Amino acid sequence: MAELKTVLTEKAAAVDNKLKELMELKSDELAPILTEAMSYTLFSGGKRIRPVLSLLTVELLGGNYQAALTAGSALEMIHTYSLIHDDLPAMDDDKLRRGKKTNHLVYGEAIAVLAGDALLTYAFQILSELEIADERQVKLINLLARSAGYQGMVGGQVLDIQAENKQLKLEQLQKLQQGKTGALLKAAVLIGVYCSDYQQDQEKALFNYAQNIGILFQIVDDLLDLTGDTAALGKEAGRDEELNKSTYPSLLGLEGAESAAREYAAAAKASLASLSGQTNYLVDLVDYILTRKH
Repeated sequence: MAELKTVLTEKAAAVDNKLKELMELKSDELAPILTEAMSYTLFSGGKRIRPVLSLLTVELLGGNYQAALTAGSALEMIHTYSLIHDDLPAMDDDKLRRGKKTNHLVYGEAIAVLAGDALLTYAFQILSELEIADERQVKLINLLARSAGYQGMVGGQVLDIQAENKQLKLEQLQKLQQGKTGALLKAAVLIGVYCSDYQQDQEKALFNYAQNIGILFQIVDDLLDLTGDTAALGKEAGRDEELNKSTYPSLLGLEGAESAAREYAAAAKASLASLSGQTNYLVDLVDYILTRKH
């Protein structure tokens, strides 16, 4: 695990450097305040788990590392846009994100909305300028559009809003979270796949891995919201209960949710068994997600 933490730190730094390069202020900047608002949340201290997943996957398959780094950075922009919008008063109305004031409290709601919009659209500009074979480029653009869109993250967010003050069944919660949280985590792994020469069995194994860690990530997130504290989390703890949302602990109980997390962690690791090459970092990442404290 110690070695993995070093790898995560190194790869997160590589992502940060790429993001800084992509967000560098231009002399002819049309609206500098917009770039500032985009960067405020983008560089607010995220762990970069999604682009790091892209990089670990592309390394496993011996693919195009630089393409995965750039595409993973575009994915991180999409993730950041979703956080900015998710924090808005019209949605979760959160005051803290990664220990800092949420975007709309600093820049106002209008600029926060537009900062999210700008990050989303800029992500697809970046993908369109990737120096990679045309068919791979189209596949990546399609992947991120589907994962972020109405059948993916945005669709899951709508289900999340509709679920407030309702008691969901477990299968309904899983459907919601497979969109809201799971879609971008699956996309992260598949970026690494599509930036490589891969076999169908490798794609299937890594897809199953990503699907399991997507659910695992959300269960742990739900547990931390219930048992963590605001200072450690960098966001307000207990918000799920305040908003009367169905969560894995509310449906399964605390011990049941912890048991489910361990089961999905085991399933994620088992998904990698058929793959050759150095899978140990992807295996260790499962334990990292399972035991994370924020």
